[in-house]
Amino acid sequence: MIWSRIARFILSNRLLLLLIVLVGTVFMGFRAARVKFSYEYAQILPTIDPDYIRYQAFKSRFGEDGNVMVVGIDTDSMYHLPFLQDWQQLTRQIKAIDGIRDVVANTGLYTITLNDSTDQFKFKPISTQLPTSQAEADSLQRTISRLPFYQGLVTDSSGRAHLMAISFDQKKLNTKGRIGTVRKIERLAEAFGKRHNLTAHMSGLPFIRTEFTAKVSNEMFLFFGLAFAVTAAILLFFFRSWVVVGIAMAVVTVGVVWTVGFMSLFGYTITILSGLIPPLIIVIGVPNAVFLLNRYHSELSRGESKQEALTTAITKVGETTFFANVTTSIGFFVFYFTSSPLLLEFGLVASLGVMSTYVISLILIPLAFSRLAVPTEQQRSHLDKPLLTRFLVWVDHLVHHRRVAIYTFVGICVGLGLVGMSLVKAVGYVVDDLPKNDPIYTDLKYFEKTYHGVLPLEVSIDAGRAGRVLTPQTLIKIRLLQREFARHPEFARPLSVVEAVKFFYQAYRGGDPRFYILPPALEMAKLQRYTGQMGTGTSRTGSVSLKSYVDTSRRYTRVSFQVADVGTARLHALIDELQPRADSIFNYDRETGQWAAAADRYTINLTGNSVVFERGNQYLLRNLAESTLLAIALVSIVLIILLRDVRLSLIAILPSVVPLIVTAGLMGYFGIHLKPSTILIFSIAFGLSSDGTIYFITKYRDELTRGKASVAEAISRTVRQTGVSMVYTAFILFVGFAIFTASTFQGTVALGILVSITLLMGMTSNLVLLPAFLLTVYERRKKKELA
Repeated sequence: MIWSRIARFILSNRLLLLLIVLVGTVFMGFRAARVKFSYEYAQILPTIDPDYIRYQAFKSRFGEDGNVMVVGIDTDSMYHLPFLQDWQQLTRQIKAIDGIRDVVANTGLYTITLNDSTDQFKFKPISTQLPTSQAEADSLQRTISRLPFYQGLVTDSSGRAHLMAISFDQKKLNTKGRIGTVRKIERLAEAFGKRHNLTAHMSGLPFIRTEFTAKVSNEMFLFFGLAFAVTAAILLFFFRSWVVVGIAMAVVTVGVVWTVGFMSLFGYTITILSGLIPPLIIVIGVPNAVFLLNRYHSELSRGESKQEALTTAITKVGETTFFANVTTSIGFFVFYFTSSPLLLEFGLVASLGVMSTYVISLILIPLAFSRLAVPTEQQRSHLDKPLLTRFLVWVDHLVHHRRVAIYTFVGICVGLGLVGMSLVKAVGYVVDDLPKNDPIYTDLKYFEKTYHGVLPLEVSIDAGRAGRVLTPQTLIKIRLLQREFARHPEFARPLSVVEAVKFFYQAYRGGDPRFYILPPALEMAKLQRYTGQMGTGTSRTGSVSLKSYVDTSRRYTRVSFQVADVGTARLHALIDELQPRADSIFNYDRETGQWAAAADRYTINLTGNSVVFERGNQYLLRNLAESTLLAIALVSIVLIILLRDVRLSLIAILPSVVPLIVTAGLMGYFGIHLKPSTILIFSIAFGLSSDGTIYFITKYRDELTRGKASVAEAISRTVRQTGVSMVYTAFILFVGFAIFTASTFQGTVALGILVSITLLMGMTSNLVLLPAFLLTVYERRKKKELA
């Protein structure tokens, strides 16, 4: 038998195997020390996805759209001289920070004047130095009030809320240096707020991502510590031995080192998702030790020698835990087939971590205990806990005599689960994983209230040929597009070449705010000779370079909106409504009732960070059913290999499916949405729940073949013997996943709670429903044979 040979090989080559594991651990530890945290937005969409391709093309043409951090304050004192001076000083201090490209605030804006002698527009800073008198401060206020271009950008309609927009250097935006840059801005802004007894609100994608990265970093170490402490405490409670605890925790720690080493070897970084893997490896890896030690102690209690007991433990438990770890790995590895870089990395590393931890456990635990003294009877007494024994006897009674009640109860639970499942909504928000009192969340809501939002959404426009962007026809279409968007309160006012042309026209008409409009046809023709400055890459309006909005060929342009964090469902509806309307505005002639010819068509795409986030969420939802069904199919194949009975294998998979239905129902009843953080629950929980199926099936098969017992006897023995380890394991997994409730991310909290509940239901289902199914199938087959 192959597992007997593996057992003999392990025990006969202890020194060699120990050396191999140590050398491998040193190497993996060296690699693990080099792993880095991700400072970029988590990439969910595959690289071949059309929306991803369009977004990358947009960024290559116009640059990163999510590179602006904002600082906002509410005050009536902005133009009081001391306050204004301090505000301008803050602007200069932030602009001097390494990694900052530019800062736009009311004290650093530009105005435009027309030089009649040269027929050129001149961009002139409104203020070149700190105001030294109240009269200068009042003059600055009057000047800005006459520039509609900045209304809704640096101040709200009431004039009380004021905003500072801070753009980051593209080269440092997605590096570790961004954290230090954001921290300096935070300190300066908070100090300013304290000096003036007000709150400085901060938001924008660079700020949100930095705070998320910091939280991920802190929580990874928190969860690692909690997982280590909790599982060690449970092991101590069960086994009453510090030696057992020390060896088991040392083994899983080695597994964690190997897992993080895999991240580094593949060139992956630690994301909000992969940061969960190290504590998961501890929680999932400890059951390997539990099953090995329980079987080792059980064989010793039967009178076997230490060598024989270890050989039997490796032979029997090695096979069982191998298939159990395979099913757990399947629960993770199915994400590899989603083609989503975020899920692919998570699934590959987690599955490799699970299997490597299993191999390390199978080698190191027998090696360690082969060198230690035989455990005393008192140390093995955990196998005969009266309360646990009574519970398993009761379960055995239920299985043999109350199967109708079991099926009725399960049927009711499944029915309620299906009803609750119909209530589940698929909605994701950028910051909905944070508590409602978290500053990141409250500040984002502040900007949504005062400026309608800070999350970027872009309209990319391909005019079809060079020079066409600045034609009156195109500008009018862009204005119509902006009006269409303005009908929806979710969007802030836009930045576009149209706004720039309106600014130019206001200057052309002497600076009168009434002329901040798109010029009529005749006036547009007069203005054409001046608009040559636009699109050259040299013009600036309020520190906003026009080359970011019109390419040098004047074929491509963009309209930049800021949108509120309205959720993927609402954003999806907005995109579906606005995309065809945008196409109609640019390509449909209402007078003729015809669409433009192919040669004259514009190509309009809604893109940007917000669109990619929404499409990514939709992509995950589409893959949820596929990944779960794939996990079920692969685990079914494993069961068919074990049972060599297709029909019985399909029946055996049902006890692991039932908890998923109930969990989905709980999500519906308690209003837990499907989103990237909760979408993982089903495949992971199914993979882990299937472990119980494997534990039960392998022991049941062993009792039938080795003990020559009847089906009823084999089931009773399996319930009473394997049930001990299954209860231990379920308790460890339940408490282990429950540690994630300590997270500040609500999605991670939901993941912890729901997986814990699912695993507890999975253990109960595999201990009660599975043997009931096996007995029913056996009895029906027996009746058919007798008929």
